[in-house]
Amino acid sequence: MAKKSDNKKVKVTLVKSTIGCVKKQKDTVAALGLDKINSFKIHDDTATLRGMISVVNHLVKVEEV
Repeated sequence: MAKKSDNKKVKVTLVKSTIGCVKKQKDTVAALGLDKINSFKIHDDTATLRGMISVVNHLVKVEEV
């Protein structure tokens, strides 16, 4: 089983529209739980999440919580 880290959290905020983006980027934004500009979600900081953020890093703002 994977070892749990110290539960770091990150706040992911959508700051740009997905209009004109490729389908992979739109799907990634939806998988992050973001739908409108300025919507945000708080997620556990994992390698999977960081990979998703790197796909759409030009559309989102990431802050540590």
